[in-house]
Parts: sequence; C-alpha cells; structure tokens
Amino acid sequence: MGSKDQPADRHDDPAEIVKATQAADEQGLLFTDDVSPLPSDTGYRGPTACNAAGITYRQLDYWARTGLVEPTVRGAKGSGSQRLYSFRDILLLKVIKRLLDAGISLQQIRSAVQHLRERGTDDLTQVTLMSDGASVYECTSDHEVIDLLQGGQGVFGIAIGGVWREIEGTLADLPSERTAADDEADTPAAPAADDELARRRAARATG
Repeated sequence: MGSKDQPADRHDDPAEIVKATQAADEQGLLFTDDVSPLPSDTGYRGPTACNAAGITYRQLDYWARTGLVEPTVRGAKGSGSQRLYSFRDILLLKVIKRLLDAGISLQQIRSAVQHLRERGTDDLTQVTLMSDGASVYECTSDHEVIDLLQGGQGVFGIAIGGVWREIEGTLADLPSERTAADDEADTPAAPAADDELARRRAARATG
C-alpha cells in the first residue's frame, strides 16, 4: 500500500482540478456511498463466493491455503466440511480480482489486503484504492482521489463502497447459510428464502 505524493504545484490549475473531479465522479470514486451494515450471522459457501467475486474456485482455494483471504465464518475442518465466507471476505475477494485485472502484482495485492484487513469495517467503506499499475494507493477523501487523478499517477480506481453495493445485489439472488452462536454450523442451515429450491418446496407444501 503506497502513500500519496502531493507536490505543491499540483492544485494550481483550476481547469485540471475540474477535469480530475469530473473523471472521479464518472468512475464513482468520490465518497457518496451509503452502504448497509454487514450481516454478522450469515456465511456463503465457496461457489457462491466465487460467483459474487467473479473468480474461479481454484483461485479461491489457493488464496485460502496461502492466507490471502481465508473464510472467517467457518474454515475447512476436515473431509466433508464446507468453508463459509463472510460478506467482508467476498468484498476483499472482489477487490483482489479487480487489482489483478489492473495488472497489480500478487505481492502488492497481499500488502494492500493486509492493510485493508487491519481497518475497521466503517473505515473500509470510505476508502478508494487507486493504482498506477505498480503501486496501490489508499485515498480516504475526495481531495486525495482528485489529487492522484490530477497528477496522472492514479490510472485505475476502486471505490470499495461501490463494490460493496455490487456484491449486495449479487448475493441477494444466491443462497446463504446462517450460523448459530454456539457454532453448530457443521449442519447446513436451511436455504435462503430467495433460493429457487426453497420456493419450489414452499409451493408444494401449500399446494
């Protein structure tokens, strides 16, 4: 995770500032996201996490085994057990996928993810990550986003609040599992209410 340089003459041209502001607004990089609280008792199986994050199961498994993103709701406890990923886990998975697509090295991504993992959830939604293809920069205000765009340094941006809302929309149509406080989660919970199978069973029961 790089730190941002701010040369004193970067803000001298009003036209450049307006141009950078417009570019940031068009990309959704400014801090206008109003996101919902994280669900604390819901987990998602590997295939669902892959679907929402846009990655392969092979990537998911490798990243879990190497500690890049491990499932925080339930890890694999042996043969037959199912990993369960939290909403925040999937958020990080999707951010990693976007950084990879931008050409960021896995080493840089590991550093960025470690930094994000150490942040609180509320802070995480108010971060924009920007990259010049070699380093990852964290911006926590509109001023910093515009500063990087104006200087030509940040050529790719990820508004984490925007990614949050994308994942919410995707997961709304995918099955989830609720976890009991006493960790009886080894028994799969009932399918989510929006699961097609659950709807069919309900229709037969009432028919």
